[in-house]
Amino acid sequence: MPKELPTNNEDLHLIRILKSVRTLRHLGDNELKEFISSSKRFKYEKGETIFSEGQIGTAVYICLDGMFVLEKYGHVLKVLNKGELFGEIALIDERPRTGTVKAKTDGMLLVLEKSQIEEGTTLSASTLMKIYRGFSELITSYLREGETLYDEMDVLLIQDGGCAPGYNPVTAYITEYLEKVGRKVFIAADGFRSLVSNSTSDYRCLIYDFTRFRKMEHIRGVEFAPPLRTARGADFRSERYPDFKHPENQKIAVENIVGRKVKTIVGIGGNGTFAGMNAISQLLPEGIQTFFVPVTIDSDIWGTSCIGEFTGVEVGAEKIRGYMADARTHKRCYIIEMMGARGGYHALHSCLGAGAHLAVLPNSNYNISKIAKMINPRTETVIVVAEGYKENIRNEEGYLGNAAEYFYDQLIKAGLDTNQRVICEGFSRDIRGALPNNMDITLALRFARKLCDMIGDGETRMMPAVRAGQEYAIPFDKINTDNSVESSLPSLANRLF
Repeated sequence: MPKELPTNNEDLHLIRILKSVRTLRHLGDNELKEFISSSKRFKYEKGETIFSEGQIGTAVYICLDGMFVLEKYGHVLKVLNKGELFGEIALIDERPRTGTVKAKTDGMLLVLEKSQIEEGTTLSASTLMKIYRGFSELITSYLREGETLYDEMDVLLIQDGGCAPGYNPVTAYITEYLEKVGRKVFIAADGFRSLVSNSTSDYRCLIYDFTRFRKMEHIRGVEFAPPLRTARGADFRSERYPDFKHPENQKIAVENIVGRKVKTIVGIGGNGTFAGMNAISQLLPEGIQTFFVPVTIDSDIWGTSCIGEFTGVEVGAEKIRGYMADARTHKRCYIIEMMGARGGYHALHSCLGAGAHLAVLPNSNYNISKIAKMINPRTETVIVVAEGYKENIRNEEGYLGNAAEYFYDQLIKAGLDTNQRVICEGFSRDIRGALPNNMDITLALRFARKLCDMIGDGETRMMPAVRAGQEYAIPFDKINTDNSVESSLPSLANRLF
């Protein structure tokens, strides 16, 4: 816990430190003394946290001694030394902190709570006016630079669609490779939705080089890209934006892309993201390059490995192994819904890797009566059902349950009569938030490098691809998003017969 120390507004050393703070330059000696009297001084020990990311900001801090660090995703973004001020946005707008500040060494901070300014009991009107003038000038400079930064965006990335392990890493690596060849990278804050909305707050600027980031970190929306290399999830995606299917919204997006002078646009995601990218690529002027990078657990892009599929199968198989152990111990039959809207890649390969007893895929027909008959005498069973199983029929029937429950209902109608306790489990979405494994990280690196090469070569409407270990590229016109599994594999996932 920080230890509060007494403050002395006659302390000349403290006054000299405050005079070095640019934001307080309008304050005279007497006004600085008022500032000190309204503040509190705390001593922090090495490793102590001053505030954490996500907390609501209610105070501004000035470093008096020692060293403090600003962190995000566990990475140090900034080192704060004597005379440096931080947390200033809290005096203007109480919003969640965007990072975590910790004491790198033992040190001291002067802390001014926002309530001290709002109550106005210890600060004169003149002092208050000058404090707000300094902070207003600071915030105004942030806004001014932020507004102009997004007037011309060189390379714009779009993350959209369902989340999958690897969105963030490939975004970081694309930023790294492009920045090394002199390109500037931006990203939509909320996928295709941001292209239609198109306010300045709809975009972020990604920077990989730390020195360059330090010069621009005060500008709204500037993000340090390296921490994304190991981050879960997708920080800049939209939760499926179905309205982007409408031609009028696609035209609005194209107008906004042209208006912001974007030179290259890269879509990152699965089949839905590709559909959106393909649509706007045909509306954009010829000089704007368009690309697509496949990130999808279910590998629903034909002809290439997809970022996220390796982690998805690894995590999915481990979940199934847990069900199998429980089924064996408690004599249960688990019917588990897993990803697989069309081909059923994830459900099939997770089943194969874990050794479950049957994979039920979207595009396959099954003898339900025979399956029910095989289950009846068993003492343990685990069946994996792809989420796309009989989807059209379920929709036509108005069925409200998931794919696993539908398959279970089919088994009951076909004569299922087992002593096992049958349990249906819906799709577990924590797979989407899994930490990308080495295979997907490596694939992200290869796609990023290939993409950078294609951009430099002046190509357009292309997707980097890796198949059988070899890198190549697929034109938009040749991309097939109705991926299917190898015809011989489903038989390997049938261990009931």
